[in-house]
Amino acid sequence: MTAALPTPVQPNPIGGETYRLTLPNTASAPRVARDFVTSLLEVSRHLGLVDDARICVTELVTNAHRHTGTPLIRVHATVNRKRVTVTVTDEGSPLTGTLGAPGAGLEAEGGRGLVLVESLALAWGTRGGDRRHPGRKAVWFTLGRPEPTP
Repeated sequence: MTAALPTPVQPNPIGGETYRLTLPNTASAPRVARDFVTSLLEVSRHLGLVDDARICVTELVTNAHRHTGTPLIRVHATVNRKRVTVTVTDEGSPLTGTLGAPGAGLEAEGGRGLVLVESLALAWGTRGGDRRHPGRKAVWFTLGRPEPTP
C-alpha cells in the first residue's frame, strides 16, 4: 500500500459535497474512475450528466495512465445541485499536451480526448505542479447547466 500525498485540486467554487478516489496506475484505472463518478452522479440525481461525465473522466484517467509514469492517479469530484467538477491529478511529466494531437485525422485511434472534453464540458482546464511537486499536474472539467446570463 502506498501512502497518498494531499491532492492539489481545483478550488471548490461550486460548493457541494466532495469525494476523492486514489487509484494505482493500472489498465483498470479508467473503468474504476468511470464507475466512481457514475455512482456519485446517480446518487446525487444528476442522471443527465452521467454519459458526458463517463466520457470525460475516462479520457483524463486514460491519458494519465498511458502518458505518465505516475504510480497513483487521483480523482476528486465535487457535486452540487447544478454541477459536477472532476479533477484528475497525476505525478507524471510537466504539462505538455495540446488540444488534439498533431495529425490526428478522423481515422486516428487517439489524439482527440481533450477535444471531446472541451466539447462536452461547461469549462475545463489544467494546472501544473509547484516547486515541491514539479511533475504534478491536474486536469479538470465541469459539467452541468450553464449559468443564466443577465
